[in-house]
Amino acid sequence: MSPTKKNASQSSRIVVIVLLLLAGAYWAGARWGPRDPQVVGAVPLGSDSKSAKNASFAQRDAALTDEEAINVRVYRQVSPAVANILTKATEYDFFMDPVPVEGAGSGFVIDEKGYILTNFHVVQEAQSIEVVLGDQSRYPAKFIGADQRNDVALVKIEPKGKHLTALALGDSAALQVGQKVLAIGNPFGFQSTLTTGVVSAIGRTVQTSQTTFIDEAIQTDAAINRGNSGGPLINSRGEVIGINSAIYTPSGTTAGIGFAIPINSAKRIAHDLMTDGRVHQAFLGVQTISVAGQLAEALDLPAQEGLLVESATKGGPAAVAGIHGGDRVVRAGMQRIAIGGDLIVAVDGNKVASPFDLNILLNRKRPGETVTLTIYRGAKKMDLPVKLAERPGA
Repeated sequence: MSPTKKNASQSSRIVVIVLLLLAGAYWAGARWGPRDPQVVGAVPLGSDSKSAKNASFAQRDAALTDEEAINVRVYRQVSPAVANILTKATEYDFFMDPVPVEGAGSGFVIDEKGYILTNFHVVQEAQSIEVVLGDQSRYPAKFIGADQRNDVALVKIEPKGKHLTALALGDSAALQVGQKVLAIGNPFGFQSTLTTGVVSAIGRTVQTSQTTFIDEAIQTDAAINRGNSGGPLINSRGEVIGINSAIYTPSGTTAGIGFAIPINSAKRIAHDLMTDGRVHQAFLGVQTISVAGQLAEALDLPAQEGLLVESATKGGPAAVAGIHGGDRVVRAGMQRIAIGGDLIVAVDGNKVASPFDLNILLNRKRPGETVTLTIYRGAKKMDLPVKLAERPGA
């Protein structure tokens, strides 16, 4: 054999050996190396891990700090009642072909009969709803109703004789900044996840869309991510004090600023839906436009800002109280405005500069209550009492 052929043969053998070694390493890594999780689930509360198989809860709890003991106690107490809410709907693509769409969020049981609170946006437009509880039992759920403006919805499952754990509802009005809170939900589909933090601020008004908002919102630094929506925000006694609803996130993940709907608002909504099947919302009956600055000057209004009444619903509370709408139409740029009506500048002494301000104030009222509108009629300022009615179709 020539030296050239001999060298080529040796090179071929080396290449084959290297390939075999690489293939063996790949096989070993695939068999024993680290892997991405395929299914992630919560360990049932009655199950022990191998490392603690012979240890009782009491023995393990003895090693906890006071802070850890609170977290563990609340999780054991609450997690059985926290639900994973799975929805199915149908959307249509560019060619108008139906496309199935699945969604997921969180909720929690508030009644042994099977009533579950969640966010409206979790179940919005869902054609079917399935609830998975902490013990992995699954139930079809029925949509009972919602308050879209406050992003609260109520669904119901039929427990069929099974005892359900229902969460105690606390008092969100008693919260203080700095108070410890815990959030349990299903972020990114990881069921029964606990995060902790504090109440960072209270009394926030957070606008979540053109028509929806969280009034008196609870701000927290407890991590809230996609899938946590609708889950409970809990105090250290295991009482629900809010419904996790929104996060401020430039990046799409938690930035330490989350917002929860106060449970006092949710309790009122749930009570209306459970007893009457609808939410009782206060109705004023005016169509308004926000005016300020140059527009207010151009219209020669007596105040720098307020709500100009373009029309008052016939037979509605405002019209009955004597509120006047516009009597002529002018053009302001590309906009047509009915002018000549009353200018609302305050409700019960609270200034209003936009329809959003008015919605916030009406959200805190109930049908049948009376509010005082401070208005300008021409240059004359006056206060008019208005008895609020039930919002039609609420």
